[in-house]
Amino acid sequence: MLELLTGAGLAAAAGLNAYIPLIVMGIAGRFDWIQLPGGWTWLENEWVLLILAVLLVVEIVADKVPAVDSVNDWIQTVVRPASGGIVFAGGIGTSTVAVDDPETFFSSGAWIPVIIGIVLALVVHLAKTAVRPVANLGTAGVAAPVLSTAEDGASLLLVVFALVAPVLVLIGLALLVLGFVLLVRSIRRRRRERAAAA
Repeated sequence: MLELLTGAGLAAAAGLNAYIPLIVMGIAGRFDWIQLPGGWTWLENEWVLLILAVLLVVEIVADKVPAVDSVNDWIQTVVRPASGGIVFAGGIGTSTVAVDDPETFFSSGAWIPVIIGIVLALVVHLAKTAVRPVANLGTAGVAAPVLSTAEDGASLLLVVFALVAPVLVLIGLALLVLGFVLLVRSIRRRRRERAAAA
């Protein structure tokens, strides 16, 4: 059960920011704070961590700029779910099977955790992608850096919860859903107020 919460927290975090959970897992594995499964130890490689760090900086900057953040979200539609699949499978301790033998890969069931992580990250990513342009339009772009910073913070918090106290992932996910619902309600209320004023 705890492994599933760990995987779910990591995948949801990847839906907000693809690189934060990968980097944290890689660093934690490198310093022996966690034990990555055999198929995921490449995350500990210093070159992989350096590339991920550069991509994280690009993501953080692009996600704070109105309009650029929406373009970035479209690009990340592939990256975030892929990251979610990786961190979910790595987080629950699934070892990978060589993909050069597809029959073994599919018959072993090693693909199931990857698909679960992809779906979880994709759901979070699509929610983020749907809300961001509306929030930018409603606030003349002021919301972009605020929402982006909150998303990055939530991603990091979910990763910490997932690795340190997986039970807290439930609270983190509930707060994430609550925040999304409150944001959507706020956007709708502002639209109604503008329509009434016009």
